[in-house]
Parts: sequence; C-alpha cells; structure tokens
Amino acid sequence: MERLEGGSAVPASLRGGIVALGNFDGFHLGHQAVVGRAVERAHAEGRPALVATFDPHPVRFFEQDLPPFRLTSLDQRQRLFATAGADAMLVFRFDGALASLAAEEFVSEHLVRLIGAAGVVTGEDFTFGKNRGGNVEVLRRLGTSHGLSVDAVAPVLGDGEPVSSSRIREALQAGDCDTAARLLTRPFAIEGVVEHGDKRGRTIGYPTANLGLGKYLRPRYGIYAARGRLPDGRVLDGAANLGIRPTFEPPKELLEAHFFEFAGDLYGQTIEVKLISFIRPEAKFDGLGALTEQMGLDCAEARRRLL
Repeated sequence: MERLEGGSAVPASLRGGIVALGNFDGFHLGHQAVVGRAVERAHAEGRPALVATFDPHPVRFFEQDLPPFRLTSLDQRQRLFATAGADAMLVFRFDGALASLAAEEFVSEHLVRLIGAAGVVTGEDFTFGKNRGGNVEVLRRLGTSHGLSVDAVAPVLGDGEPVSSSRIREALQAGDCDTAARLLTRPFAIEGVVEHGDKRGRTIGYPTANLGLGKYLRPRYGIYAARGRLPDGRVLDGAANLGIRPTFEPPKELLEAHFFEFAGDLYGQTIEVKLISFIRPEAKFDGLGALTEQMGLDCAEARRRLL
C-alpha cells in the first residue's frame, strides 16, 4: 500500500479512484463504514480505492495547547487502511495554507486536479475548507460541477449512540478498555520505539519495554493486562504500567510493558502494545519489596484476564 503526500499529484495508476475523505483517527466503526463504502464502490467500478487523512489533526492546528488526544499514528492508520482494502493513503499536511483554502478550491485543486478523483465518500458530518465553509451538501454541489460523485455515510451506532472518537477517548480515560475496543473493533494500542530506562525492572525480575507516549491520548494511569506485537510479528502476553511511576523519582510518563516468558533485547525496535484490560490505578509503594510483591499479583491477574 502506498503512502502519498496529499499536496502532490498522485501517480497515473491511482487517478480516477474513489476517495474516502476524513481524518479517521482511531479508525473506529464509523470510519470503517466510510472506508468500506469507498472500497466497495472502487471494486465494483474497477477503480483504485484511496483513503485521505490529515496530519496533524485539524483540531491540533487550531488549538495547539490541547493535551495529547491521538488514537492512532499514521503508521497504524496505514496498516488499518490496507487491511480494509485501500490501495493508497493520502496524507494532507494540515497547515496554514490548507486551513485558508476555500471549500471550492479544495475540491477543484486537490480532489480534481491533483488526485483526479472520480468519486468521494465521507461521513454525513464531514466539514472542510476555510472556516469549515464546506459540508456534504456543498461537496455534492461542487461535485456536480466537477463531475465528481459524492456519497455520504450515516453515523454508525454503538450501544445506541453514534460511534465517535470522543466516546472512545472518554472510555480510555476512564479505564474502560472493553467499551473502547468494542467501538474501535480492536484494543487501543500504542506504538513506539523501545527506550533505555533505569533498568530497575530487570533487577527485580520484571524487565520492561519502555515507550514514550508522545502524541497519544493518555488513558487512565494504572496497570493493564496487555499484548505486545514485535517487529517479527510475534504477539506476547504481558502486563503494562502506564503513568508516571510514583514510587520513583523523578516522575516520568511512560508505558512500561513486561512480557511474560520473554528475555530478548528490544531496545531501538518499534513495537505495539495493546491495552486489553485495566487492572488497578497506579500506586506509590514504600520500597522495592512491596512493589515487587504487587507486580507478582498484577502479572497473575493479567494472565487470568488474557486467557
């Protein structure tokens, strides 16, 4: 699957495609319905299927002081789009130039001239263009004048309410992994390069792979039953601490994953850690002895929940 810059002309082999248009952070049930419709149409018409996303998230561009809220990295999105059947991912760099582009210019310049799209599929609530001047009705009107078909997909309901990234973020911040996974159709996962730490875990029999949280949403701090995916494709069960490690000074925000029956070196490698089930809040212990005893209990509970 190709990853292309949204501000450049796409290769000839991908012109005339059906484009799923949205941000798709999280790629939840609602997003999957939009991309699924685009892929279905593309296959039926013998056209390429493309998914267009934005980076950074438009909200981040306009409100730079917001806490981190990302649910997926671009690499994760690319894999998810490929699994859904897309042929390429277009990444629109959301900057001042794109933010100031009128809706009609976005359609004529990007969708028509650079991408050569034959059709667009988006959610009913999608907005675009300067000051959010474009919506689905505007897109349909502009599409008619440019020979561009437009499909709008209705919101998908989950537990009786529309599925949204906001609902998923709220669930994760409450430690409700089950609800988040149900709306995402998979566990929430953080991907990153394993960092060198202070190696205390190794000295007490619980070595960890440490990941910085970067731009990801901060789920509820605490201990989780977790699964890790290694670069070679292996999937390992484990327990993870997400938080600031209050027992140690200075506090440092990390995701620390301990994988059962694994003793390899993961430093510098990119791994993905899935948060399967919240076990307990983060706590401060009087010493390594008390911490070690609790880690044993946490790992036993994680094993039970991962069965």
